[in-house]
Amino acid sequence: MENKWFLLMVRDDFKGGKITLEKALKLLEKLGIQCNTIHVKYIFKDNDRLKQGRITIEEFRTIYRIITYREEIIEIFNTYSENRKILLEKNLVEFLMQEQYTLGFSKSIASEIIQKYEPIEEVKQAHQMSFEGFRRYMDSSECLLFDNKYDHVYQDMTHPLTDYFISSSHNTYLISDQLWGPSDLWGYISALVKGCRCLEIDCWDGSQNEPIVYHGYTFTSKLLFKTVIQAIHKYAFIASEYPVVLSLENHCSPSQQEVMADTLLATFGDALLSYTLDNFSDRLPSPEALKFKILVRNKKIGTLHETLERKGSDKHGQVEEFEEEEEIEQEEDGSGAQEPEPVGDFQDDSAKEEQSKRVVRIPLFRKKKITKIKISMALSDLVIYTKVEKFKSFHHSNLYQQFNESNSIGESQARKLTKLAAREFILHTRKFITRVYPKATRADSSNFNPQEFWNVGCQMVALNFQTPGLPMDLQNGKFLDNGCSGYVLKPRFLRDKKTKFNPHKVLIDNNPLTLTIRLISGIQLPPSYQNKADTLVIIEIFGVPNDQMKQQSRVIKKNAFNPRWNETFTFVIQVPELALVRFVAENQGLIAGNEFLGQYTLPVLCMNRGYRRVPLFSKMGESLEPASLFIYVWYIR
Repeated sequence: MENKWFLLMVRDDFKGGKITLEKALKLLEKLGIQCNTIHVKYIFKDNDRLKQGRITIEEFRTIYRIITYREEIIEIFNTYSENRKILLEKNLVEFLMQEQYTLGFSKSIASEIIQKYEPIEEVKQAHQMSFEGFRRYMDSSECLLFDNKYDHVYQDMTHPLTDYFISSSHNTYLISDQLWGPSDLWGYISALVKGCRCLEIDCWDGSQNEPIVYHGYTFTSKLLFKTVIQAIHKYAFIASEYPVVLSLENHCSPSQQEVMADTLLATFGDALLSYTLDNFSDRLPSPEALKFKILVRNKKIGTLHETLERKGSDKHGQVEEFEEEEEIEQEEDGSGAQEPEPVGDFQDDSAKEEQSKRVVRIPLFRKKKITKIKISMALSDLVIYTKVEKFKSFHHSNLYQQFNESNSIGESQARKLTKLAAREFILHTRKFITRVYPKATRADSSNFNPQEFWNVGCQMVALNFQTPGLPMDLQNGKFLDNGCSGYVLKPRFLRDKKTKFNPHKVLIDNNPLTLTIRLISGIQLPPSYQNKADTLVIIEIFGVPNDQMKQQSRVIKKNAFNPRWNETFTFVIQVPELALVRFVAENQGLIAGNEFLGQYTLPVLCMNRGYRRVPLFSKMGESLEPASLFIYVWYIR
């Protein structure tokens, strides 16, 4: 039956005799088969018996079978097929319920799957499924590891902004390093297309009273502020309808700050939030209340009440000057916060807590300088809910910081705080938006691991989006959740004012998740020389420190096309709400180290159970379809 269908589909393409590689690729596309051109080229060459660059219909049939007839899928099909030829509708229902953990299942869904994926008309009409249809279903988006119920906004978006992780970028205008690289509008466009909701704009005085954007005191190229704002206006809400925060690193003179304010007002119009919303004069609004709004994050003069009193007045020429104590960050561990002294076993918890409090009060910085800052009232009054306030200490913030004030903390200081005072950090981020940014010594635009700052509830963990690697894989994976909207609701234990959560001291009576992954096979992994990669897979969990785990498969020699592992890995995850799982396929290298082939990262709680396909992405985050891993997932909690 399948042979008859296959010949019917391809015979017209062979009326002229043999076909070339190019025509074979087009025919595979016509048959709905995704393939890697390089893999097909090698398979074509192996099956071109006369080595003339042209193949017969039988040779093409062999190529088709090599690409599509995967043994692991055949084994699953045969388990549920009564005759190893056809799946009855009831067989498909049984498979979906027992293997795919489909809850609330009905026969109508099985019928829909048959109608959608079965290519042989007479089989479809009989409400049955051939292996060809089953394979197509297993290769479809319905069998991906990421559960599609999370690919739209499903979370409650009416909490205050502080309750969300917010996708944030650092020096968004750069597309290379921090010293010599070009500044480009593409930095903003690509970040927004990826769902980024907090963009950084470094603003400096330019010629002819036109503010410019670049990395000050470096050789990076320059952009006009107005062209940056125009690009943001065009792309701000393509990926998400939730608010975009423009984090201004403002180095401009008052006159050019006024130009910035005029540009923002003229470009964004009513979308620019320039006054408090009704019912939100004394508390932060929610992403829902701020849909399609642009927020300016910058230093601000005075209070929100004073801003409202100036509503409608002409503020041009009005300038305020104030002194700010600037603390110079020390990169070496010994020059900043002191590590806590060893605590003996004889001390009780209250003594340990008291010691921790004493340590936290030790200054994190030793070098200080006073700078005078002039701020244009016109620009200042555009800052509403995201006023930048210098972070001094958790104690100071708790006493004096206002609801609309947010902090920016360098990674070194933030890392020390997560180690010395994690619980105080969490209570701080529960009340105030906190942005963490890379240290100045990262001239190559490298990134830190964002997970440690998400663990204490930091909302805006800003990364260099232009730099591929593990940190950006984690960033992209985390914000797959909630429809790639750029806003992910923090777990309850990071929002509760009575929380006792500490990422370094997970409570014994919590509810861990036991995750088991059977790595079955690889599908058309990115090929190395002559398809002969020595392939292996690393599965890694990222989360609180106790959940950090990595396990590695054995190496399958000289096979990137269809490696089979059939290995099982188990992870016990104490805090699954914060955990991400990352799959990495590599080609083993004995001299130069392993070669990266592809990866995929997603939140643990966004995984489907059952037989699933793991799509792979390149270092730059581009899809490598059809390259993927085939796994079986189950978990208990």
